[in-house]
Amino acid sequence: MRVAIVGASGAVGQELLRILAERDFPVDDLVLFGSARSAGRKYNFKGKDYEVRLLQHNDDFKGVDIAFTSAGGDTSEVFAETITKHGAIMIDNSSAFRMCDDVPLVVPEVNAEDALNCPRRIIANPNCTTIMMVVVMKPIERLSHIRKIHIASYQSASGAGAAAMQELEQQYKELVEEGRVKTINKFSHQLAYNVIPQIDKMTPNDYTKEEMKMFNETRKIMHSDVRTSATCVRISSLRSHSESVWFETEEPISVESIRKALAAAPGVTLVDDPQHYVYPMPLDSAGKDDIYVGRVRKDLADDNSNTLWLTGDQIRKGAALNAVQIAEYLNTHRKD
Repeated sequence: MRVAIVGASGAVGQELLRILAERDFPVDDLVLFGSARSAGRKYNFKGKDYEVRLLQHNDDFKGVDIAFTSAGGDTSEVFAETITKHGAIMIDNSSAFRMCDDVPLVVPEVNAEDALNCPRRIIANPNCTTIMMVVVMKPIERLSHIRKIHIASYQSASGAGAAAMQELEQQYKELVEEGRVKTINKFSHQLAYNVIPQIDKMTPNDYTKEEMKMFNETRKIMHSDVRTSATCVRISSLRSHSESVWFETEEPISVESIRKALAAAPGVTLVDDPQHYVYPMPLDSAGKDDIYVGRVRKDLADDNSNTLWLTGDQIRKGAALNAVQIAEYLNTHRKD
């Protein structure tokens, strides 16, 4: 199998290389692509160095079977035809195609079979916060249909890319050395020792694009009429995202039933012993594949609702790992 990575120098691109090696994905040949800034760099994969090529409109994707793209929505839109015209399947990490009717939006633990119907040879990787939530909501949906979900997210710097992670570290360095923050480029405000209740641009209804992604993407992935309402917050964690989730079901379901379903669910690790103050935190989930869940309890404001806390590695399951899992599913199920 010939595999390409577009955006190989970015945080997700680098994680893709690690995960492909860790999971021993069948890569017979690897091709790396990037911008003029990263072209020429070399990265090691399974003991061999590969040089990043400049992404261009040419025939470089001829013979490629799977192309992972993580270089931003504009790049994905401009180069989609070039990437797919010779038959490659493009697994795209941007928001460019997520809500297109002819592009499947896939989380393998939830709707893996959707990946088999991709007429444009494009499969969209969902938003990181949505991925984490639907992995946890799917086993609960099997107990009783979920009508509404309210979410408060606590999203790490990694969600804005490698440069954002570096900026957060730089801000803390400046505070220690100079007593004030001078570097504010990737975020709208200082993030160090702060939280910012805005992720992505504001839309006309005063929800951000990130919050609207959770509304629209959840319905598409779960094939559901569920309604979500989110407040997405950037916090000064470096790597993992967390979410507080309140969900209303058609029928009341017990905490014990939810815990049992989550304990058996693929991609989920239950860490929930509240009386002994055992619950998952971002430091626990960083570098891990599963979504960690705890603090499962009844919602005191609604008899048909429960609430829980989850945390997951934004770069892994929130991006690179989910993309590789899609490719693994295609590799074992697709006939063309």
